[in-house]
Amino acid sequence: MPFSFVLTGGGTGGHVFPALAVAHILRARGHRLLFVGTREGMESKLVPDAGFEIEFVRSGGLNRVGLRQQAQTLLALPMGVAAAGRLLKKFQPKAIFSMGGYVAGPVMLSAILSGLPLVVMEPNAIPGFANRKAARYVYRALLGFESTKRWFPASRCEVTGLPVRPEFFALQPKTSGMFTLLITGGSRGARRLNQAARAAWPLLRQSPIRLVHQTGANEYDALAKDFPAAGVDGEVVPFIRNMAEAFSGADLVLGRAGAGGVNEIAAAGMASILIPLPRAADDHQRRNAEALVEANAARMVPDAELTGEKLFEVVEALRGSPGVLAEIRQNVRQFAHPGAAERAANVLEEAAAQH
Repeated sequence: MPFSFVLTGGGTGGHVFPALAVAHILRARGHRLLFVGTREGMESKLVPDAGFEIEFVRSGGLNRVGLRQQAQTLLALPMGVAAAGRLLKKFQPKAIFSMGGYVAGPVMLSAILSGLPLVVMEPNAIPGFANRKAARYVYRALLGFESTKRWFPASRCEVTGLPVRPEFFALQPKTSGMFTLLITGGSRGARRLNQAARAAWPLLRQSPIRLVHQTGANEYDALAKDFPAAGVDGEVVPFIRNMAEAFSGADLVLGRAGAGGVNEIAAAGMASILIPLPRAADDHQRRNAEALVEANAARMVPDAELTGEKLFEVVEALRGSPGVLAEIRQNVRQFAHPGAAERAANVLEEAAAQH
């Protein structure tokens, strides 16, 4: 029996891509879908490009933002909740799926007020602000870490991992060609990673290392202009749409420790150096990275310590230790969860049927 579902969550690719993975399964099963996001977030482009309908509401952050931003968000919240409520009334969904991000707040609150089943996915070691506030109202919380269970009712949470596209699980370790380092600061790039990579160019050109660097759109022009003269083998690009393909050509990934990136690394069995974003809400990126480091499934460098010299030192140490790289690749797969998107779709269908 087909149902209608609303999916929400956005701002970055880490929120949008997992939601799209669930959406593709639901659409293949014949269900009707509507995304709710903001015009400023990446969902405004990625969702329509994937062939899904999207509506927009106004929303803003409350956690780890300045007082002015908090005030603006609180003033806009009633309008956001009202707009979300009108969309739910018009679309008549049987359940709501939330990936988090500040856009999710008005939709989640409207769902709770409307008595609709709310399925949330919390892939980080520390739940986001909206998920913590909604914890006791959820129909089901789908989690990325065992430790996160303590935030939700025991009977209404389970560890599923984050939906990751199937092509990541199918990747085989790279076994030939020049040692390739992939640097990615996430879908929007990361200034600290960009600065450290630029500073490392004189060192990298002295070593047999090929560099593929996703800079983000904001700083791409400046880096792309200077890169040809750096004498480093490789390329800089503003955005990598097919990250699985990029992984297949890399020996080592250096990037942030958001849930999306960490889960893709685990699914692909990649060796990685994680640089947690220090401003991440509740320091969740550090917690994500620590979970892998404790299992010898990654290396971590604090953001404040990342210089060009440090970047090169850690990369070169791993390049010269193929046995260590192989061990990291083997260990990280324990954090992979195939079937997470299918499980999320099943839970939504169950919630809709009961509702």
